[in-house]
Amino acid sequence: MALSSPGTGPETGATSTGTAGPATPTGATGASTPGPAAPTGATGKGVPGPTAGPAVPGSPTAPRPTRGLLPLLFTGNTAMYALYIGVPGMLLALQIEAVDPAGKVANFGLVSGISAIFATVFNPVAGALSDRSGRRNPWILAGGLLALPVMLLLGSVHTILLVTIAWCLGQAVMNVYQAALTSVVPDRVPLAARGKASAAVGLGLPVGSTIGALLGAAFSEHYRTGYLVFGAIVAATAVLFTACAREERMPPKAALPVKAQIAAFGGALKDHDFRWAFIGRALLVLGYFAVAGFQLYILKDHTDLPAGLSAEEAVAILMPVNSVAMVVSTVLGGWLSDRLDRRKLFVGASAALAALALLVPAFSASWTAMLVFSVVNGLGFGCYMAVDTALVTMVLPRAEDAARDMGVLNVANAGPQIVAPFVASLIVSLTGGYTALFLVAAVLSVLGALAVRPIRSVR
Repeated sequence: MALSSPGTGPETGATSTGTAGPATPTGATGASTPGPAAPTGATGKGVPGPTAGPAVPGSPTAPRPTRGLLPLLFTGNTAMYALYIGVPGMLLALQIEAVDPAGKVANFGLVSGISAIFATVFNPVAGALSDRSGRRNPWILAGGLLALPVMLLLGSVHTILLVTIAWCLGQAVMNVYQAALTSVVPDRVPLAARGKASAAVGLGLPVGSTIGALLGAAFSEHYRTGYLVFGAIVAATAVLFTACAREERMPPKAALPVKAQIAAFGGALKDHDFRWAFIGRALLVLGYFAVAGFQLYILKDHTDLPAGLSAEEAVAILMPVNSVAMVVSTVLGGWLSDRLDRRKLFVGASAALAALALLVPAFSASWTAMLVFSVVNGLGFGCYMAVDTALVTMVLPRAEDAARDMGVLNVANAGPQIVAPFVASLIVSLTGGYTALFLVAAVLSVLGALAVRPIRSVR
C-alpha cells in the first residue's frame, strides 16, 4: 500500500545539512535511494555552489533512466504489495485463526507486531548495505529469490510461535527487496520525472492489493500453496527487474563505526522539514494499518454481509473496488502535483479524505458502508502515498545518504505497524467491537494531515 529529488525544492539537486539516517517501508511504501557524493561547492541546503561536481542521481543533470524503468518499477512494487496484502491480510490471518480460533485477534496482533519490528530493523540495515556496496540490483535479486523458500517455510508450520518466526524471516527478506527497490527512484529518475515515477510506484499498491486479495481468497483453503504462489511471483519479478533495468555502480561508501552509524541514522530527524514529513507519515500509517490489518476479522465480526457472501469473498470484492479508486487518485495526484508544483496541498487533503472514509464504517456496520469506505479510502490513500513520497524525496537532508535517510522515513512506515496491531487488538478487546477502532484511526489521519503544514521548503 507507497515518491522528487533529494533536496528541498523542485530545482535542488543536493543538500548540505550534515545529517543522515538509515535506509527505508512498508509496508508499505516510500522511495529510498542514495546517490553519489553531492556536487562540489554546495553552499547550503539545496543551493548549488560555484563549482560543479558529478551529477547526482535524480538531479536535473542526471542521465536518462533505463528505457522501460517505470513499467519495471510498477511491476516490482506490484509483486511486493501483492505479497504484503495477500499473505498477512488473508493467508496469515486464516492460518492463525485455524491454530487458535478463540485467540485470533490477540495472536494476530502479536505476530504482526513482532514481525513489524523485523521490518523496522532490516529495512534501514539493507538500505545502508546497498549504499556501501554502491549497488541496488543484487539486493533486489537476493531478497526476491529468498522470498520463495521463506514462504514455503511459513506454510509448513502449525504453532503461533513458529508462525511468528517464519513471518519474521519473511519480513526480513522482503525488506531487503523493498529497501533496494524503493531506492531506485531517487537514484535513477531525474527531478522533472519524479511525479510520474511516484505514480508508477504508487500504482503498484492498488494493483498489487487486488492481485493479493484475489489470490488470497482463491487459496484460502489451501494456504500452503498460496504462500508458494506469492513467493514465486516476487522471485520471478526480482529476476525480471534485475535483468532488464541496467544499473551503473555508484562509488561505494566506506564503513562507519557503529556509533557513527547510529548517530547518522537518527541525525536526519534533526532536519526540520524531514522531521515533520516523518511525523505525518507515521500518524497516517498508524491509523491506516490499525484498521487494514484486521480487515478480514472486521468483515467476519463487525460487518453485516449479504446472505451467502463469505468474509473471504467480501475481501476479494472490496480490494478491486478500493484499487480502482486508488489508481485514479494515484495517477491524478502525481500528475497534478507535478503540474501545479504543489505537494503539501495534496498530501494534507488526501490524509483528511482518508479520515473521512474511516467514519463511514464507524457509524454503520452495513455492507454498503464498507463499499463506500473502500472507495473513499482508496481515493485518499492512493493520492497520499503518491504525492507524499515525492514530497519526502524533496526534503531529504543529504543527497549522498538518500537511501539511509529514506530508511529513517520507512521507520515511519514500519514503526507504526509495530504499534498498530497491539493498539488495534487492545481497542477491540476493551470495547468489544471495531467502532472505536475506526474513530481512533480517523483522528490519527487528521493529525497526519495537519503535520505537513509546518514544512517550509516545499509548497
